[in-house]
Amino acid sequence: MSTSEEKTVEASCCGLSRKGNEGGRKVEIGGSVVSETGEAEQAIRVSGGRSFVGTNAQEIPVDGEGPERPVTLNDYLLEATTVTNARFAAFIEATGYVTEAERFGWSAVFHGDQDHLEAATRIGSQLPWWHKIDNVSWQQPEGPGSTIEDRMDHPVVQVSWNDANAFARWVGGRLPTEAEWEHAARGGAVRKRYPWGDAEPDDESHIFCNIWQGRFPVLNTARDGYVRTAPAKSFEPNALGFYSMSGNVWEWTQDAFRVRSVAKSARQRNAHALEHSEKVLKGGSFLCHISYCYRYRIAARMAMTPDSAGSNTGFRVAYDVK
Repeated sequence: MSTSEEKTVEASCCGLSRKGNEGGRKVEIGGSVVSETGEAEQAIRVSGGRSFVGTNAQEIPVDGEGPERPVTLNDYLLEATTVTNARFAAFIEATGYVTEAERFGWSAVFHGDQDHLEAATRIGSQLPWWHKIDNVSWQQPEGPGSTIEDRMDHPVVQVSWNDANAFARWVGGRLPTEAEWEHAARGGAVRKRYPWGDAEPDDESHIFCNIWQGRFPVLNTARDGYVRTAPAKSFEPNALGFYSMSGNVWEWTQDAFRVRSVAKSARQRNAHALEHSEKVLKGGSFLCHISYCYRYRIAARMAMTPDSAGSNTGFRVAYDVK
């Protein structure tokens, strides 16, 4: 990534975010027609009522994880898994939709090998594991030469918030709110750190989800079985039947990013988020590790601009109860 290229992106430890809407455009997909191969995975009805979002035990306060605040939710449906490559392919086939990564001609890809890390460090990158790669798409998630042929049951990645909304409209759904996402991940209005409870994953024996094991970013032992994404239906589902709401891929929500604090730093962060229309992502990804990106907790969150994408970013679909 050259110095001039770096000016077009804004980095967080979990991804690269485009600065603004450079050439991006929303594509409206009318109706809610779903082809046979595009039919939803099981959509689970979640009972609403009084719940909460956020936490008072913040691990990364600058992300706006707290304070915990009460919410009242309507009943809603949420798909048990993230949208897979197979389903997204059906969407593309039926609509001719072109993703924003394809229109921009590049997207963000994680590379932790020594050559990439050294090259990025030489030009002053503070996050040398993230790279701006040309000709990346949902079909070539790591760039030219990569393929999803053996990953059709894996989560689709390299999709922006705008892309995810286009798919959701096509199937007659929408993206979940942050509060809906957290409520489903917890299994209701119960306080727990992870979808499975409070037990902490580690690098050796306690493997509950697809996150990094080893020394980030140079050594991934892949004790969980996966170097990158895992199939969408991997590991044990939570109490309500939802798969991989911790780790695997970050999931877009419909919410605008905001830090709820009156501190000067929070006001500055919120002004930046508003200027760039940043959206909230939840769940962490296969790149998260407690040593550097402790964001696979339910209350954790990240922000990216709505035209951003990455090799660890996907989504799942929610539906209103009619």
